[in-house]
Amino acid sequence: MRFEFGTAGRIVFGAGAVREAGTAARSLGRRAFLVTGRDPSRADRLAALLEASGLETTRFSAAGEPTLDMVSAAVARARQAGCDVVIGFGGGGAIDTAKAVSALVPNEGSLLDYLEVIGRARPLGRPSLPCLAIPTTAGTGAEVTRNAVLGSPADRLKVSLRSPNLLPRVAIVDPELTHGLPPALTAATGLDALAQLIEPFVSCRAGPHTDGFCREGVRRAARSIRTAYREGGNSGAREDMAFASLCGGLALANSGLGAAHGIAAPVGGMFEAPHGAVCAALLAPVMEINMRAALSRQPGGDAIGRYAEIARLLSGDPGARADEGPRWIRQLTADLGLPGLRAFGVRSADLGEIAAKAARASSMKANPLPLTDAELLEILEAAL
Repeated sequence: MRFEFGTAGRIVFGAGAVREAGTAARSLGRRAFLVTGRDPSRADRLAALLEASGLETTRFSAAGEPTLDMVSAAVARARQAGCDVVIGFGGGGAIDTAKAVSALVPNEGSLLDYLEVIGRARPLGRPSLPCLAIPTTAGTGAEVTRNAVLGSPADRLKVSLRSPNLLPRVAIVDPELTHGLPPALTAATGLDALAQLIEPFVSCRAGPHTDGFCREGVRRAARSIRTAYREGGNSGAREDMAFASLCGGLALANSGLGAAHGIAAPVGGMFEAPHGAVCAALLAPVMEINMRAALSRQPGGDAIGRYAEIARLLSGDPGARADEGPRWIRQLTADLGLPGLRAFGVRSADLGEIAAKAARASSMKANPLPLTDAELLEILEAAL
């Protein structure tokens, strides 16, 4: 057994934990670069906490999922303001933008010097600025991961800036910040969290260092996602989903993901499609194809046993079989009103290009076993 475990330097979880943000940020720097989501006013309370702690604050709104141009503009602004600490407050896009800014401000050169797939993938030579991550959704786990997912519209791709330097210095996870999420966003981010718990558990890099996070996260998400969707102010359900999301981030950062995320990356790059909703459409077909491929090509492996355990955790039935897991996921997506890929403009004619790009995605490397081009196309057909 060999593994590495990396995560945020400090994790603070609990209702009202955001009140510690001012003190935490003050311990990291004096001039804060605050990255928010589409609605900057949601961060007014946080900005007041930072001001009360004596920090000068420069705000930057990351409207939508981050692109190369957006991050480059944010880096230039943070440098101009002389910021020495970066704070991400919002969904995964805001936090990924903050992490990228913290890494790039001290490092010279172009963003493309450091990007995977479309760039030169050079290592970041200088340490990042301290980063404080505060999620306001329960899905991405970006507050404890070592990459930032950025869109390149010119290439119609999403790619990662990846380095241990991107791990935030402090992560504050306050479930109360998610109480105002609308049902559709609760559903999409919740399915992203589930995918990020299931894929690391069946990953070819899975192990005891992350299995516990996956088991506990799946159990909590399965029992609470419908309640969080129907009753947005239910504190218990929101706490379960926030914790499940955190567990998913801890797991994926250390055991990888799989084909659902490997395919979701090119879909998100080619179409205006929310990442969580794309993962929701792909998750059940990926589970089914992975199980079929494992039975055919790796009959002595443990993938089927792990999928059976996932089915038991999802359903609460101690006798559930592996194939009941994807059926449970399909019923969940129907209950939450999550559509297939056609709803985002994906057509049969696009599937070949998506599959070719997915085969090169970094997330595919941790899938339980390599999938053929025909299997990738079959997944996509089923997800339409």
